[in-house]
Amino acid sequence: MKKEQLELIRGSGNIYRDFDMADADVRQLKAILAAEIIKKLDRDGVSVRKAQSLTGIDAGDFSRVRNADFRRISVERLMTMINGLGSRVEVKVKVRRGATVEHAATV
Repeated sequence: MKKEQLELIRGSGNIYRDFDMADADVRQLKAILAAEIIKKLDRDGVSVRKAQSLTGIDAGDFSRVRNADFRRISVERLMTMINGLGSRVEVKVKVRRGATVEHAATV
């Protein structure tokens, strides 16, 4: 039985970009913010109903975050949720020159 040689492909650090999805950077940011919200809820033992009473944000939005359904939730809303839970968001922007498709294929 001959073993097939596998090719190693390094990801960009953004799975949405790796799969060529629209709005990859926004999707990645939403996923990072949602992960922080979930971490805070779990660490403090806060239910979605309790989170609603603490923040004034609908429990359904917290449920959507837990289920990774970000279609109807903006980045601003996610940041408001984090702030309402007593945490703060610090954003650092690093701009990198994007590689062209042809260049990326040869790297």
